[in-house]
Amino acid sequence: MNLNIPLLRPIRILLFPFSVVFGFIIVFRNFLYNKRILSSTRFNFPVICVGNLAVGGTGKSPMVEFLVKSLKDVFTVAILSRGYKRKTRGYAMANETTTVLEIGDEPMQFHTKFPDVTVAVGEERLVAIPQLLHDRPGLDLIILDDAFQHRSVSAGLNILLTEYSNLYSRDWYLPTGDLRDAPRSYKRADVIVVTKCPPQVSDAEKDQLTEELRVLPSQKIFFSSIRYELPYHLVTGSVMVPSDEIEVLLVTGIANPRSLKRYVSETFRTYYQLSFADHHIYSIDDLREIIRRFKNIPASQKIILTTEKDAVRLAKFNHDIADLPIYVIPIEPVFLFGDDHSFIHIITNFIKKFKAENQ
Repeated sequence: MNLNIPLLRPIRILLFPFSVVFGFIIVFRNFLYNKRILSSTRFNFPVICVGNLAVGGTGKSPMVEFLVKSLKDVFTVAILSRGYKRKTRGYAMANETTTVLEIGDEPMQFHTKFPDVTVAVGEERLVAIPQLLHDRPGLDLIILDDAFQHRSVSAGLNILLTEYSNLYSRDWYLPTGDLRDAPRSYKRADVIVVTKCPPQVSDAEKDQLTEELRVLPSQKIFFSSIRYELPYHLVTGSVMVPSDEIEVLLVTGIANPRSLKRYVSETFRTYYQLSFADHHIYSIDDLREIIRRFKNIPASQKIILTTEKDAVRLAKFNHDIADLPIYVIPIEPVFLFGDDHSFIHIITNFIKKFKAENQ
């Protein structure tokens, strides 16, 4: 265990005994699956899993969106998510009347950005997948969002994400660290993506990280950074151009806002932050606090800036915030070393090969 990593603060180190117990449970659970004492089901259908070993902040949602953008014009794609922190249970498919409380913020974000793509939620993916295939018989592919650690379903292709600043090789089990699965579970991945890298990663560092992560000969590794797009107004959709003359109230309820804070500090004059817990459901009192904090910023040029995941949770207040300069900043992963085509080639080959072998 590396106790020097930034996320391991003293209070978390004091919880080390609990981490040992949690780690034992995870290792034992994986042992049961590896020995087939617990069963894992593989469907006769192309299923891709995008997941990680740690809790939150590795960029799963942007990666799912990247896959959808790259594939949806060629294949009929569906996204299946757990629907974390929704107020409903069981299987549900998004439609034109669906709300964030019914399916969760990340699925709602997918549904809003890709209205022509099927988005469904279900805690038990083993049950949800057959229901989804029944409801959408013309599908070519199901993307499982955040399902790597849920081994009751064995995906045909596993994409494992690990954040550059908190690699699974340097992390430890919850609650001392951020791991919710054993580091050795990386061996189950077909593709590993190191996310949120600085754009200037060198070939030497790429090789060093590949060695540190112990990438197997059968695995492919990629490196990606984040690109921030132009912010758009939450209600009107109008785009604004960032300026170093503008001050920002940054409103976030995400697991890891470090990259966003760095971008805002480098792009705008200054910023103030109002932070909430990951997946926080905003209340009217939260909105009042946001407005109060914004009005207290003395600058004449100022905006409220938030993430796309937060935006779907704030959308219920559209009538109240229509006149506020509240902007949403989209992000997308950018593959380094020109590897985006190679990454998509692996995905498309998997789908085509699967379909050819099962016709």
